[in-house]
Amino acid sequence: MSVEETQPLISHLLELRDRLLRSIVVVAIIFLGLVYFANDIYSFVASPLLSVLPNGTTMIATNIATPFFTPIKLTAVVAIFLAVPFLLHQIWAFVAPALYQDEKRLVYPLLISSTLLFYLGVAFAYYVVFPLVFAFLTKTAPEGVAIATDISSYLDFVLALFLAFGICFEVPVAIILLCWADITTPKALRKKRPYIIVGAFFVGMLLTPPDAISQTLLAIPMWLLFEVGVILAGFYRSKEKDDDEHNQKNEDDIIK
Repeated sequence: MSVEETQPLISHLLELRDRLLRSIVVVAIIFLGLVYFANDIYSFVASPLLSVLPNGTTMIATNIATPFFTPIKLTAVVAIFLAVPFLLHQIWAFVAPALYQDEKRLVYPLLISSTLLFYLGVAFAYYVVFPLVFAFLTKTAPEGVAIATDISSYLDFVLALFLAFGICFEVPVAIILLCWADITTPKALRKKRPYIIVGAFFVGMLLTPPDAISQTLLAIPMWLLFEVGVILAGFYRSKEKDDDEHNQKNEDDIIK
């Protein structure tokens, strides 16, 4: 590799390092601003379960250090969640120079919409899914079984659901990107609608607890977001593709 070829590579690596450091600093600043309220943040996240626990029962900690480290862990995750817009902006700024102008016009609104959809998925899980699921699970406990959930196990459980719903709410963005890359088309996706619906319920079965309520509450929004993505995908067409189709049509007309 020549000196001329290594210089751009080194400059890209340096820029990547700088953006990673900026991202870490921003997450650390948000974390330091929230760590004082770590216990309050955990209480807020735990309230959907605490509100439906039987009278006289509480959550427990099975390890000595768990009451300290579990809220800290949650606060770190919240700091990353809150820093998502900045993190996505750093990714966008790093790859933007390599994109065409029409691709830049596509990526910027997708970054905003993907962030909003992720937050919407997390909010949907907290305000809709958790109350229904926890009420169902606590009421189905066998007679004589005391419910005492470990705070660390609860945190792992809700973080997995937050991530599952946040990612699944990105369906419209994924469909737009697939259509933009010519991997599929809105017309082809409409023909596969029955398989998509079955797949949504299958994904809901894999990513949620083994109860019909949470599976359905994940599958139905995924299906609806699929329909939204198919509609929006028809509007995201690059200028080059439109020109290619126009030129191909003119060539066909000339041949005829």
